[in-house]
Amino acid sequence: MSKTSTDPLQRLSRVVSGETMGTRYSARFVTDRLDYVRVEAALFAAVDAVDRQMSTWKADSDLSRLNAAPVGHWIKVPPELAIVLAEAVRIGQSSGGAFDIAVGDAVNAWGFGPVKPHEIPQAGGALAAGRFTATDSLEFDDAGEQVRKLAPVTLDLCGIAKGFGVDELARCLERFGITSYLVGIDGELRARGRKPDGTLWTVAIERPDYDARDIMGILELSDVAIATSGDYRHWVERDGARLSHTIEPRTGAPLRNRLASVTVLAGNCLEADAWATALMVMGEGAGPEFARAQGLSALFIVRHGDALVEHPVGLFAHHQARSESAMSPAENRTR
Repeated sequence: MSKTSTDPLQRLSRVVSGETMGTRYSARFVTDRLDYVRVEAALFAAVDAVDRQMSTWKADSDLSRLNAAPVGHWIKVPPELAIVLAEAVRIGQSSGGAFDIAVGDAVNAWGFGPVKPHEIPQAGGALAAGRFTATDSLEFDDAGEQVRKLAPVTLDLCGIAKGFGVDELARCLERFGITSYLVGIDGELRARGRKPDGTLWTVAIERPDYDARDIMGILELSDVAIATSGDYRHWVERDGARLSHTIEPRTGAPLRNRLASVTVLAGNCLEADAWATALMVMGEGAGPEFARAQGLSALFIVRHGDALVEHPVGLFAHHQARSESAMSPAENRTR
């Protein structure tokens, strides 16, 4: 469903939103195009294609076909999926294994995936025995059109597919010549240009609270993507312990460290999404150290008992002055 503002200053602002990937997408953009309906339809088609290719919840998705394929069997995949798989492997290597898409078995085993287990492991348990990484388990043909598994892994793209979907929304608008926009899926966002009144796009950093929705601060953005990984939205309680949906790839167990959330700024949302997950896995010590060494801009929020402590790295250090003036949560809430 779309709407257009009646404010003269905002009369060229358009807003489109809809459902995808079990959540919602949105696109706020500036245009005077007469074929607005075509733009709206193209935006939906862009995110729907990502969902149909990369969902683990759809048995007929291209990713599900690859997961179901025998080891050593070449599978032809769409170019978009091939790009995401290759980028996932690259970031996995660069992160030293902190980001790894070969965690689908663990996601399912702990009850976070489409395949529900007969018995969920104990809170202190792990699935480390015989684990394979995506780096060692995926092979691409020279043309980049086929992929095969070299080990019996189950792939999960939840830490990167939404970011790619946001980038697809951006590319969709740019094909129509639209160069001022803020697009997002859930809490992953990408901005370009400015609003009609010349101000920057404004988004909020959500407070990592288990029980309520609140904000910690706002950012004014242009020509950048932002993504957050956290422990506070998707979790289960087992044996009195709260278990995050983020999996530690090396153990196959839910992540357990003091990080409440990590928010990353990057040139595209695929990278912001994947690096937010990787830094979350690295933890409150190694994560900031790695971000500084690699020149990443990230905001680490650490739990100290009931208190939340911010550790900004890179560009985030320049945004702290406005941390008390936010308007709405970053989870797809913008102004």
